[in-house]
Formats: sequence, C-alpha cells, structure tokens
Amino acid sequence: MSETSANQKLLGKLFSVLEDDILPKTRAGVAGGNKLFGAAILRKSDHSLVIAETNNETENPLWHGEVHCLKRFYEIPADQRPPTSDLIFLSTHEPCSMCLSAITWAGFDNFYYFFSYEDSRDAFAIPHDLKIMGEVFSLKDGEYNKSNAFWDSHSMMGMVAELPDVDQATYLSRARAISDEYDRLSDQYQNGKSDNDIPLN
Repeated sequence: MSETSANQKLLGKLFSVLEDDILPKTRAGVAGGNKLFGAAILRKSDHSLVIAETNNETENPLWHGEVHCLKRFYEIPADQRPPTSDLIFLSTHEPCSMCLSAITWAGFDNFYYFFSYEDSRDAFAIPHDLKIMGEVFSLKDGEYNKSNAFWDSHSMMGMVAELPDVDQATYLSRARAISDEYDRLSDQYQNGKSDNDIPLN
C-alpha cells in the first residue's frame, strides 16, 4: 500500500471515530455542562478503537477530553491494555499545554487533531489554550514544536489538503457536517456554562 493510500485509510478511520464514537459522548457531556472537547485512542496495526471519551470538567477541571480519555485508558487492566507505542492518539481539538504534556508523559509518539487552537478561540469562544501558552510559556500563537523528540502531531484538515483534489470532496463534506454539529454543541455549552463551576469557562 502506498503512503498516500495508507494516510487516506487512516484519515477515513479518524473521521469515522470522531463521527461515531467521540461525538455521541460529547453530546451527552455538553448536555451535562461540559466543554465540547473529546479524544480517542486507536491501534496502529488495524486502526481499531481502544477507547473514546469526552470532556468531564464538571467532575474535575483537569478532565479535559484528552486527559479524561487517558484516565479511562489506564483504568483498563494492565494485561489488556496495549502499550502506547502501538497506539494512535486522536483529539478533536488541538491539545492544550496540559494535554500536550499528558500525551507526552503517557508515551505516545503521535497525535492527530481536527480543530486548531484558532478554531477553539474563534469558532468556540474558548481562548484559554492560546492564552495560557502565551502567558505561561511565552509561546506566541501557540507555536509549540509540532515534531520533536517525543512525538509528531498531525492536523486532519492538513492531511485532507494534501490529498489529490479528486479525493478531497468527500472529506470536506464530512468536515463541514462535523463542524456544523460542533457549532451547535458550542452554542449549547455557551448558553449553559454560567450554571457550572468550571474555573476557565
């Protein structure tokens, strides 16, 4: 299988996990007052799903989608839990500084994301990722090293942009549907967030 075909096969699976596994959990999470960030872990070998989760900050402000997913992953019995070196990490939104560190400490050598920091700030009115990176780490515009000694990060929409034009249309249509659903969830979260006690709403 060519590298292009392999990337397209992975991309298709990432879209499906986002649509079919993360989004249903996120709808329930947002209904409970949580933010709309989610994550999943897949096997590299066959792209099968290990676990999907969503934000659970109403229980604990540290339970961002990615960290909550890792928490649940490490609740899998050790003899049934694959090593992170064999796994793919998927985040709906580009991970914040805490989640970047959690992914690193857990030993993943990769992660993929759908929405960017700018999307979180501009489309979802959640600017904290960029603000924390600037205020705490002096990283202008969230410019961390996207490939480094620990992992390589990948934008799903960047992967779509690299496909031949003839293959992009289906993914762009799916991306629009996903974005529309997250827009709806964002409105729901913003309209109800005054009722919860998440420190950084």
